[in-house]
Amino acid sequence: MNSPVIELLGVEKVYGSQGATTVALRDVDLNITAGEVVALVGPSGSGKSTLLHIVGAMDAPDRGEVRVEGMEIGALSDDDASRFRREKIGFVFQFFNLIPTLTNLDNVALPARLAGKSASIARQAAATLLEQVGLGDRAEDQPESLSGGQQQRVAVARALINEPQIVLADEPTGALDSETGRQVLELLLSIIRERGATLLMATHSEEALEIAGRVVRLEDGRIV
Repeated sequence: MNSPVIELLGVEKVYGSQGATTVALRDVDLNITAGEVVALVGPSGSGKSTLLHIVGAMDAPDRGEVRVEGMEIGALSDDDASRFRREKIGFVFQFFNLIPTLTNLDNVALPARLAGKSASIARQAAATLLEQVGLGDRAEDQPESLSGGQQQRVAVARALINEPQIVLADEPTGALDSETGRQVLELLLSIIRERGATLLMATHSEEALEIAGRVVRLEDGRIV
């Protein structure tokens, strides 16, 4: 059996202070192997986004261990966490999070530039990805000129620019109609499979559940 690429052991996360705390995750154990497509489901407030943020080193657990590709990430410094995110993780968000003052090409290229790639190499890679997601002719336009589905395609390209082996998607179709959402998911999945990468996504989407190889249900911060 393959060793897990993502491993959570006894992970807990509490928000707030004394007298007004919210337990977001409770004693979560989860193993995900390379190449898996895993959907996190559950009602709002069940801990899905928190789990993604912890795996992506955007937040740290209060208890437990989090290992990604064998590296313990739960107590990384801010600088090391930023480097880890740039080098290891691709993020796709519900509301795209594109920078409106940049062109679509420069939005996609930005993570590569932050990772130290030259402008010419980053822009060349971004142009190739935009072609791959069907938006090569919109490279020099700005995000506001695109439909929601097209903006999410740009966001998918941006998530993949540094060739991450792990992609985290938080309600990637939540702002799209069902048909557009299905198209974006199929596109994301085809590129993920082509690269042999792992996809972990929080979703309410029936279309997303159909493509997942495994579904993990969370309720009140616990895996059920």
